[in-house]
Amino acid sequence: MTTARHLIACCSVTLCALGAAAPAPAAEWVSYRDAYRAMVVFEKYGGPKNQIQNHLQVAPRAPGVSLEGVQLTLSGKATQVNLPLDPLGRTSFPLLKAAYDDNATLVLNRGIGAFTVRPRVSLLPQADGVYEDATLRAACAQALGFARYVDASLRARQCAGVRFVFAKRNPGNPGSAAIAVRLHRPDGADQPLALATGAAFQGDLDEAFPTVVYRFDGAEQAQVISANIPLAIVPLFE
Repeated sequence: MTTARHLIACCSVTLCALGAAAPAPAAEWVSYRDAYRAMVVFEKYGGPKNQIQNHLQVAPRAPGVSLEGVQLTLSGKATQVNLPLDPLGRTSFPLLKAAYDDNATLVLNRGIGAFTVRPRVSLLPQADGVYEDATLRAACAQALGFARYVDASLRARQCAGVRFVFAKRNPGNPGSAAIAVRLHRPDGADQPLALATGAAFQGDLDEAFPTVVYRFDGAEQAQVISANIPLAIVPLFE
C-alpha cells in the first residue's frame, strides 16, 4: 500500500519527471491526480488541525528562477480554474472529484523542469496581529503531529518556535510600512524581535524574504504582536 509519506513526495517528483514529456512548450503540465493524492492526505488526517493550513507550492528548482508571471491553471474537459499563486508560490488546492475523474491537469505557463510542486503546512494568521504564546505552541504541535504522521523520521523532533515570513518591501514605495514584531510580556514590557532575511520554508531557494523568528523559551504568558500581516507563519522543528 502506498504510504502517506510517499504520496506527498510524489507531488514534488512528478512536476520534474514530466518535464521532458510535456506536450506543449508554452503550457506544460502535471497530473492533477498525483497532486490530489498528495494533498488529500491532509484532509483525511484525523489529528487536530484547526490551527494549521495546507497549500500547494510551486517553487523554483534553481537559484535565480523567478516566480514573476508564473500562472497555474487546473484544466480538464469540464474544468477550467485559475489557481493564483501568492509571493511564496502557494495556492489553495481545490479537491474536486469531478476534476480527478476527468483526469484533469495542472497547467503551468513555464517549462516545468525549472519548478517543483509540494505541499506546505503553515499556521493560520490572526487578523489582529496578536498571537498568544500558548496558541503558537498549540498550532506548532498540530503541525508537528501531521508532519510525524507523514514522516516517521520526525518523531524525535520537537517544536522550537515559529518563523513569521513577510512580503518583500518595494524599494519604489518608500511609504510602505516597516516590519515590526514585538514580544509583549505579562509585566507590560515590550521586546522587539530581530528582523532578518531568509527562506520562508526549509528547502526554498529564495532567501530574500523578511523573517522574524520567535522561539519557545518559556514565556508562556507572553504575546507576539505583529504590525504587519505575515505571508506565512512556519513551524520550526528541531
